[in-house]
Amino acid sequence: MSLLDEQSLSGELAQTPGWERQGDAIVKVVRLADFAEAMAFVNRVAELAEAADHHPDITIRWNTVTLTLSTHSAGGLTGKDFDLARRINAL
Repeated sequence: MSLLDEQSLSGELAQTPGWERQGDAIVKVVRLADFAEAMAFVNRVAELAEAADHHPDITIRWNTVTLTLSTHSAGGLTGKDFDLARRINAL
C-alpha cells in the first residue's frame, strides 16, 4: 500500500472525525467510564484490527485509551489507517 500525499491526507482526516495527525500517524483519545469499559472497548478494537490485519498501537491509562495508527511497513499513513479509523469510529 502506498503512502498518502498531503492533499489526500487532508481529505481523509476531514472524513475521519476525532482523529488528529501526529507526524506519520493518526491518533485518537477515547475516555470511557472506567477501566472495565476501557478494556471492553479495546477488545472491540482488537476484533476490528484482526479482521483488517492492521493493528494500532494502544495505550490504556485507567479509563483513557489512546489509539495510534500508522502503516509501519509503508513508513507512514496509508488508506488502511483511515479505513480502520473509520471502523473504530463506528463502534
